[in-house]
Amino acid sequence: MRRSEAVAEASTVVLFHSVYGLRPAVHAAAGRLRAAGHEVIVPDLYEGRTADSVEEGIAVKDEIGREELLKRAITAAAPHSERGLVYAGFSLGASIAQNLALGDEKARGLLLLHGTSDIADDAATDELPVQLHIADPDPFEPHDWLSAWYLRMRRAGAEVEVFRYAGAGHLYTDPELPDYDKEAAEATWRVALGFLDEL
Repeated sequence: MRRSEAVAEASTVVLFHSVYGLRPAVHAAAGRLRAAGHEVIVPDLYEGRTADSVEEGIAVKDEIGREELLKRAITAAAPHSERGLVYAGFSLGASIAQNLALGDEKARGLLLLHGTSDIADDAATDELPVQLHIADPDPFEPHDWLSAWYLRMRRAGAEVEVFRYAGAGHLYTDPELPDYDKEAAEATWRVALGFLDEL
C-alpha cells in the first residue's frame, strides 16, 4: 500500500533533542504533540546531561561521539519501530532523526526542526513524507547546502516540503534561548501538527 493510501491515525513520534540536551523546551514540544493526540517518545541521548551554551553542548556531543549517539537513538526507537514511527528532532536531533528515518523501511514520516544531515549516495525510500522547518538565513544550514540536500532527498525518493522563517534564530522554537521567535515558532507548530495529522 502506498503511504498516501494509508488510513489516517495518530502518529507515534520519536523526538530527539538538540545539542543542548533534553531541556524543558523538548518536553514542552512533546506535550504539544501529545495534546494533539500523538504518542511521543523522548529519548535522552546525553543520559541526563544538559548544556547552557552551544559550545558546551558541542563538547558533550563530541565527548559522547556521533556513533554512540546514533546507537543510543536506535536503541531508544527500536522497541517501537514496528508501529511505523515518525522521526523528529531539533537541530542535532533532526540530523539523528534523518539518519534513522532513511534507514527504517517502516518509517511513516520525518519532521526536521532546525537541522538536516548528510545523505548516503545509496539512500532510498518509498515516498517518505519529510517536512523541514528552518531559519532563513541559518548559519548552520547555508542555502547552498540546503539546495543540495533537497535535491538528494528527492533523488532518494522522499516527498519533501521546506518552510523557511526569515529573521529567526537557529533554534527559534526554544523559548529559553536568545534565538526564540514566538511568531515563527507558532507558525512552525501549526504546520507541523498539520503534517502529522496527514500521515
